[in-house]
Amino acid sequence: MDNKAMFKIGYGLYVLTASDNGKDNGCIINTAMQVTSTPNRISVTVNKQNYTHDIIAATGVFNVSVLSQEANFEMFKRFGFQSGRDVDKFANYGFCKKAPNGIYFISNQTNAYISGKVEQSIDLGTHTMFIAAVTDAQVLSDAPTVTYDFYQKEIKPKPAAQEKKGGYRCKICGYVYEGDVLPEDFVCPICKHGAADFEKI
Repeated sequence: MDNKAMFKIGYGLYVLTASDNGKDNGCIINTAMQVTSTPNRISVTVNKQNYTHDIIAATGVFNVSVLSQEANFEMFKRFGFQSGRDVDKFANYGFCKKAPNGIYFISNQTNAYISGKVEQSIDLGTHTMFIAAVTDAQVLSDAPTVTYDFYQKEIKPKPAAQEKKGGYRCKICGYVYEGDVLPEDFVCPICKHGAADFEKI
């Protein structure tokens, strides 16, 4: 089976934000979609290792900020390559506003935000799918939505040509695992993708 076929699905990229007891957090996801229009519901699917997952599981509310093609790699580093358990992702970050639900949404390099209130959770093993009623939404710009393909080709830095390091590189975020054999159960410490998303270098 060629797992690269999964990369042909037209994913968007989003910053999923949540807040609990004054602690604000957010993470990058590529699995947000509208599931019904009447009533208006969306789903987001989140890796259980993400701190944002735990906040949503506890509070049942969140915002999805739709990233636009104006997004730069710093956005992905801030919200995707570090854990909210270790750092405050909103520290010294001025490009956010609070929606009526009291949770931040990203106001720069995005084209819309959507607020959700969880109605149902589905355990998918490594991830949880939250199905939520849309409680608020706003268009922020006319810039095109960034797709996963656009991120791979236009935003994510290319590996240095002179790089000779042996091992395996994560095709999602670029993390390098040094070693001759990548364990089958290895999970990327940066983006939380499994061994199937690594390539030998």
